[in-house]
Amino acid sequence: MRIAIDAMGGDHAPKEIVLGALKAVEEFPNLQITLVGKESEIQNYMDKHPSISILHTDEVITGEDEPVRAVRKKKNASLVLMANEVKEGRADACISAGNTGALMSAGLFVVGRIKGIDRPALSPTLPTVDGKGFLLLDVGANADAKPQHLLQYAIMGSIYMEKVRQFEKPRVGLLNIGTEEGKGNELARKTYELLEDAPVHFIGNVEARDLLNGVADVVVTDGFSGNLTLKTIEGTAMTLFSMMKKQFMANTKTKIAAVLAKNELKGLKNQLDYSEYGGAGLFGLQAPVIKAHGSSNSQAVFSAIKQAVEIVENEVIETISSEVRNLEENKGE
Repeated sequence: MRIAIDAMGGDHAPKEIVLGALKAVEEFPNLQITLVGKESEIQNYMDKHPSISILHTDEVITGEDEPVRAVRKKKNASLVLMANEVKEGRADACISAGNTGALMSAGLFVVGRIKGIDRPALSPTLPTVDGKGFLLLDVGANADAKPQHLLQYAIMGSIYMEKVRQFEKPRVGLLNIGTEEGKGNELARKTYELLEDAPVHFIGNVEARDLLNGVADVVVTDGFSGNLTLKTIEGTAMTLFSMMKKQFMANTKTKIAAVLAKNELKGLKNQLDYSEYGGAGLFGLQAPVIKAHGSSNSQAVFSAIKQAVEIVENEVIETISSEVRNLEENKGE
């Protein structure tokens, strides 16, 4: 298996990218990784390795670049060359912790969509209290969506959770302002009707307050609402830990309590860290494209690589293509 990685993407590139890649090739003996980026900087963190090659380029897409323009103008940028490795068949999947918009543009314009998929969805796995996590899609690939798009999200998400996360009959919920049928705007109501007849285990509407309790295994919504939900969960977690830290540092007694509870607090923080589940998959493309968190450390990079490996091994893209084709055929009957 071959995976191309943008070695220059992310806050801690290329060091953490390289360290994550080294860990991955030790874990997966048959894995070949191509690190795309500035060779001299990459080599600061690794010697020659039989399972890792370097594709050199000096050009990089930054967080300040306008995504579509950057992908079109910076043909030799590490992120674009990474996607091109997939397009040319030299890699089975690709990963970047860099500019999200640029990665989505490269996914669309370079890797290309699965036939029958109207729009791809950006899909992270978020934590739940039982530790299983749930897939949320879309979280920003498309701010506007039609009911047909959300139907496709549900199918893609269900296939991923079943094949990669080994969920039997993943429960698919529609994010809404109430659980009753008929709730929400026109998009929600029409999507509900489509999901009732879809080849997924649809459980109805779900509310945002219940997401972390594991109310559903797959939650679908438009990219605008999904991004708001994702950022709210992130912000709440960060604020909660900031408040806890302030309280624990209040006096000598609380400082002692903090020392005694250090391991438990660290475990709780890890449980709320969705990078432990890998990156956000850009589902709907002809090959796995994974967006790792911008602040990814080596463990998060490793998790994203592991996720890409599992998507390829479990033929998720092929299954999505088949299901979408069947859906189109049944619609035409």
